[in-house]
Amino acid sequence: MFLRKIGVDLGTANTLVYVPKKGVILNEPSVVAISLVENRILAVGNDAKEMIGRTPDTIVASRPMKDGVIADYRITEAMLRYFINKAGGRLRFFRPEVMVSVPAGITSTERRAVVDATIQAGAKAAYVVKQPVLAAIGAGIPINSPSGNMIIDIGGGTAQVAVISLGGIVGATSVRVAGDKIDQAIADYMKRKYNLAIGERTAEEIKITIGSALPQKKEETMEVRGRDLMMGLPRTIEIRSNEITEAISDQLFEIVRAVKTVLHETPPELSADVIDKGMVMSGGTSLLRNLDELLTQATGVPAYVAEDPLLCVAKGAGIALDNLDAYKRSILSKK
Repeated sequence: MFLRKIGVDLGTANTLVYVPKKGVILNEPSVVAISLVENRILAVGNDAKEMIGRTPDTIVASRPMKDGVIADYRITEAMLRYFINKAGGRLRFFRPEVMVSVPAGITSTERRAVVDATIQAGAKAAYVVKQPVLAAIGAGIPINSPSGNMIIDIGGGTAQVAVISLGGIVGATSVRVAGDKIDQAIADYMKRKYNLAIGERTAEEIKITIGSALPQKKEETMEVRGRDLMMGLPRTIEIRSNEITEAISDQLFEIVRAVKTVLHETPPELSADVIDKGMVMSGGTSLLRNLDELLTQATGVPAYVAEDPLLCVAKGAGIALDNLDAYKRSILSKK
């Protein structure tokens, strides 16, 4: 019987779906728009993200995932069903085996919620795997070898740091500080310094366009539009990249501290391996300008951004699904 396998990177900011032999076939925001009057789902993914900050009172565009875990079970289930159905295409009558990524610091209750939501959304079997392990597989790290490999996965909701050896996590920590908290810090800074209210999409745009983890000699500038909090009228201001570095410094310090914590706990033999090979960074927030350089300066260990950092976890899920037997012992917990 023809069985479909689907890998899902269920992220706070984006959900990616990987089908073996086809690659990543879906990459959409983890956003759902709901009509409060009819209590039904109007849009999921890209269509729903367009509505953020632009809806009337009767429609809410929300993110059902918060800090990497399910904040709203019913909406997450509907979102998973949408992505699984979209990935299944015409072969929807086959219930697929689905592998879902979860944060390293997840509790057993949160883990159970992911398994249940995936089964309810139409999966035949649900496998739950920790994100750093999948990110390492997707980044091309040989996780089953008897040597230490360090992976730093920084997404929208969580920053996860892990040292992996012989297919298992030797030391790991997960902090709920990542892309979303950085966006919030930028919005708060604009409010504090310029009395300007901006939306989360504008804050994200500022981070991507001129954000940097380290001060730059040659500063970049950007025009930002928002609402003046004193006058209540629209206003445009110009901001510089070093201001953004200052605005997000506390959040970056948290991420650096998480990396140092794992390095302190790593056994000496594995520490030597990590110093030789360096740290591999994945996740969308690892693309923040100069973040690799900041981590290298702070720890003395070279940091590298993986190829296609956004796709590492989804790719890892696909590779693990294709080679279930090889990875079963180290990463799976099956329902």
